[in-house]
Amino acid sequence: MTRVPILTENDLPENEKQFYTKIQAKRDHVAPPFAALLNTPELAAQVAAIGEMLRYVSPSISNTLREAVTLTIAKNLKCQYIWTHHVESALQAGLDDKTIAAIRDQATPNLLNDEIQVFVEFTNQLLVHKLISQETFSEVETHLGKKGTVDLIIMIGYYATLSYAINALEIELEEGIKPLLPE
Repeated sequence: MTRVPILTENDLPENEKQFYTKIQAKRDHVAPPFAALLNTPELAAQVAAIGEMLRYVSPSISNTLREAVTLTIAKNLKCQYIWTHHVESALQAGLDDKTIAAIRDQATPNLLNDEIQVFVEFTNQLLVHKLISQETFSEVETHLGKKGTVDLIIMIGYYATLSYAINALEIELEEGIKPLLPE
C-alpha cells in the first residue's frame, strides 16, 4: 500500500489545483507517482516540468536511447513501476526484446548494439560508481554534443529521482498491470 495518498484534482485545495493541471497538460493524465508527489504540489509540478522538458520540449536524445537509459535506471534502482511502464515505450521506440532482456539481465555488452551499449554503460557508471570515465563521457559527447550530454545527465537524475520516490513511497502498479521486472 502506498505510504502517502494518491491525490486527485478534487483532493487539492482550490489554490493548488493549478499544479495538477500543469502535470496533466502534456501527459493527458496524472500517473500514480505524480499523484503521490502532489502531496507537495508545487514540487510535484516542478519535477514533472523537468520530465516534460526532456521528453517533449528539448528532445536531444532519441526515443530509443532515452528508453534504453530509462530501463537501465529502473533496473539499477529496482523500480518495478518505471520498468514495467517503460518496456512498451521501449518496444515502440525501436528496442527489441533481446536488447530489453540484456538490460534487464545486465548481460554482456556484446548483446547490445554499440550505440546503446555506450549509453547503458554511461548510465551504469553514473549510478553505480557515481563517476563516468573520460572514455565513456567522450563517446557519449561525440554522439550527443555538449548540450545533449548534459541533457542525458539530467535525464538520469530525473528518472533516478522518480525511482527513489516511487520505491520510498511504495507506489504500486495499477490494478491489472503485470510486473515485468523480476524481483
